[in-house]
Amino acid sequence: MSTPAELLAQAETNPAQAETLYKQILADAAGSREQETALVKLGELYRDQKNAQGLADVITSSRAFMSSTAKAKTAKLIRTLLNFFSAIPDSTALQIATLQDNITWCKLEKRIFLKHSLESRLVALQLDAGQFRPALTMIDGLLAELKRLDDRMVLTEVHLLESRVYRGVANFPKAKAALTSARTAANSIYCPPPLQAALDLQSGILHAEDKDYATAYSYFFEAFESMSAQGDDAALAALKYMLLCKVMLNLPEDVTGLLSIKLATKYAQLREVESMRAIALAHQARNLADFERVLREYKDELSSDPTIRSHLAALYDTLLEQNLLRIVEPYSVVEIAHVAEMVGQGQGRQGVEAKLSQMILDKILHGVLDQGRGCLILFDEPEADNSYGAAIDTLAQVGKVVESLYVKTVKIS
Repeated sequence: MSTPAELLAQAETNPAQAETLYKQILADAAGSREQETALVKLGELYRDQKNAQGLADVITSSRAFMSSTAKAKTAKLIRTLLNFFSAIPDSTALQIATLQDNITWCKLEKRIFLKHSLESRLVALQLDAGQFRPALTMIDGLLAELKRLDDRMVLTEVHLLESRVYRGVANFPKAKAALTSARTAANSIYCPPPLQAALDLQSGILHAEDKDYATAYSYFFEAFESMSAQGDDAALAALKYMLLCKVMLNLPEDVTGLLSIKLATKYAQLREVESMRAIALAHQARNLADFERVLREYKDELSSDPTIRSHLAALYDTLLEQNLLRIVEPYSVVEIAHVAEMVGQGQGRQGVEAKLSQMILDKILHGVLDQGRGCLILFDEPEADNSYGAAIDTLAQVGKVVESLYVKTVKIS
């Protein structure tokens, strides 16, 4: 009968029989180093075959072996096997189910630190899947345990996840509070560069939501530098956010210069970056038709990221306002249908009418809509009448004179 080491060697030379050989080692070589190797190799095999169910079964079936190994080694093996899911498309639901199953096992085995690690990973997956309510429920319980144990590193990571979840449900005050808690916890420990970069990225996103694009840009730049140095894939997102900030600051001409810096050159030809360059050119030209064309042409790249999607919606709205003001400027009365035709294909008559109505209410445009005739009647911008303010100032000065005279009268008497 072959030894586990011989079976491993056969699996390397005979890929067709590798799965069977690895399973045989797992069944026979209890507690051996070869069993650990076979476990990881079988996980790699299922990863390469894109077999998510097989990988989940391996993690579940290996518990008997893991129960007899050191807790640190068990945690490392489970994390390694779970990382293989990232290379398998459409495996999020199965990964969530596998994590929940393993968390239950950790509770039974009283493996507290592994449970915290798996719960953090589960929250991140639920966040990516848009399952915000269960993620918040999990975070509440996790934070209570971590504060009791005073595990600052995991506490920082969980507060950061909490901030991202609250931002996902558009609760920005709580997102900022969670980020502040994450930074407070991080200041009391050595914060690894990847975690510090993630904190900077989240800070930039929240500042951008407050329309403070200059501060957001500085955070994104810090995150981009750190992530690029580590070879982190999230560096591309940080670069896109930097370009977005330049556009939102009405500095689209800076985009080309930004893409010529050393760290950004390797990303410059990617389609995601090309989409932001096209947005900057359309904004620079103040051309709504070009902007709409870019949104259609790069739909996947621009719509997949909620941060970019929300800010581009605001930018489109601003560009539409500017185009409407430019179109109606020469007229005192203009047909709404003509304005809609001049704006372009993306806006129908009703959309233009609604936008004009909003602009009038916001006092961006001075006029009224005559819906009976289907016209927009424009007025000259009213001149500010300072008479009331001047009268108030005069009365205030008279009051001071009267008060000073009263003081002098009191002194004389």
